[in-house]
Amino acid sequence: MVKPLHWQKSTYSGGAEGNACVELAASPTHIHLRESDTPTTALTISPATLAHLLKGIRTGGL
Repeated sequence: MVKPLHWQKSTYSGGAEGNACVELAASPTHIHLRESDTPTTALTISPATLAHLLKGIRTGGL
């Protein structure tokens, strides 16, 4: 049986009402990201890939 994902809003979403936030869910092997205004579309990546992406953004390498 597949467990449903537990979606959490980003702290950078500001807590405003409406559908203007980024949500994240974790499964045993992947990270899932989506925008709350399009919840049926999600980006699914490995934690290592996300770490590499974030490092590139932080260091200006992308």
